[in-house]
Amino acid sequence: MLVKEAQKQQKQIGLVAQESGVPIKTIRYYEELGLLKASNRTEGGFRLFDSDIFARLNFIKRTQSLGLSLLEIKEFLNIHDQGDLPCDDIKIKLEDKLLEINRQIQQLQILKLELGGLLSGWETIPENPEATICPIIESAEHSSI
Repeated sequence: MLVKEAQKQQKQIGLVAQESGVPIKTIRYYEELGLLKASNRTEGGFRLFDSDIFARLNFIKRTQSLGLSLLEIKEFLNIHDQGDLPCDDIKIKLEDKLLEINRQIQQLQILKLELGGLLSGWETIPENPEATICPIIESAEHSSI
């Protein structure tokens, strides 16, 4: 009787998927990676999850949306599962992510200037069309080689 009562509080993977909006295949993948753990299985072999599954799924999705990898997220969840808060580790990762974004923005600004320069000197008809593919691109190539 106690086993049946405990299973009522647990949810099958299909219900977890339905309530969370996370596909069953993704939940299985997260379990395979060690991000999630099924607490039990039904007699028919269906995975059963405790109610904390929703908080974990929300955490995984939110940290992914911040640009963190599943491997990084697993590290945070492991720290949490050991009884500690991973906030300091997350802060370090987010600071690193911010630095990387700033580097990418700089690179994109340089690319934007280069593209603007190419487009400002655009010629629609090359002087010698047989000898070239696109004069503007090729002249830019020679300046960077």
